[in-house]
Amino acid sequence: MLAAERKMRIVEYVKHNRVASVSLLAGEFQVHEATIRRDLAEIEQEGLLKRTHGGVIVDQGANSEPPFSERAHEQLEQKRRIGKQAADMVEDGDHIILDSGTTTLHIARHLVDRSRITVVTNDMNIAAELRDSKGISVIVTGGALYHSSYMLNGMFTDRVLSTLHVQKAFIGTPAIHPKHGLTHPEAQLVPTKQGMIGAAQEIIVVADDTKIGKASLHAVAPIQAVHTFITGEEASPAQLKLFREAGVKVMTA
Repeated sequence: MLAAERKMRIVEYVKHNRVASVSLLAGEFQVHEATIRRDLAEIEQEGLLKRTHGGVIVDQGANSEPPFSERAHEQLEQKRRIGKQAADMVEDGDHIILDSGTTTLHIARHLVDRSRITVVTNDMNIAAELRDSKGISVIVTGGALYHSSYMLNGMFTDRVLSTLHVQKAFIGTPAIHPKHGLTHPEAQLVPTKQGMIGAAQEIIVVADDTKIGKASLHAVAPIQAVHTFITGEEASPAQLKLFREAGVKVMTA
C-alpha cells in the first residue's frame, strides 16, 4: 500500500472510530509503529487529525462548529477588519452574494451606506442589517430556517441560487486548507455553499486566522476555486505563502 493511500485510510479509520492508538493502527495497517508515527505527524500537519500521547483523535476544531452566539464574539476585532476590507472590494452596481456567517455579517455592516448594490443572502441577520439601507437591494434566498443562527438552507435555497448570476460571492468557512480547499463538518450545508460558488464570477473567501490549515469531513470546493482569500494580519506568513503558491490572491486586514 502506498503511503498516500495508507494515510487516507488512517484518516477514515479514525473519523469512524473517533480515536486510535499508534499500536492499534500499526496492527491494522501492518506496518511498524515508527511508520504510523511519521504518517500521523504528516496528517496532523495537514489539519486532518490531532495527535495525542500514544495515539490520535479527530480534531474537533475542524469537525464541529460552535453555535452562532459563541462564534459571533470570537476573533471579533479581526472579523471587523476582514469585513471592511471585503466591503471595499464591492463596486457600485455589483450584484453580490453574502454567505451566512459571523464574518460576512461584518461585510454587510460596512456596506449599509453604499448605493446601487444588490445583495443576495441566505442569512436573516444580514438581511436585517441592510433593511434600512436605501441604496442596497436585498434578495433573501428562502429556505429552511436554522433558529440558532438565522441561516436559511436546503432545497429552496439551492433552487434560488441555481437561477442567479453575480459578480462576486463572499464565502465564509470553518476550515480552509491550501491542499484540501474549503471543507465543512455538516454535509447538509455543503450544497448551498457550492451553489453560491457556482453562481459567481469571482469567489472571495473570508475567514479569521483560526480557520487556516484546518480540514473537515465534507469537501465544499478545491482551493483552485478560490480567487481571493481575506484573513487577519494575525495569520502565519508561512501558511499564507502556501495559498499564494496555490494561485490564490491573499489579503490581510
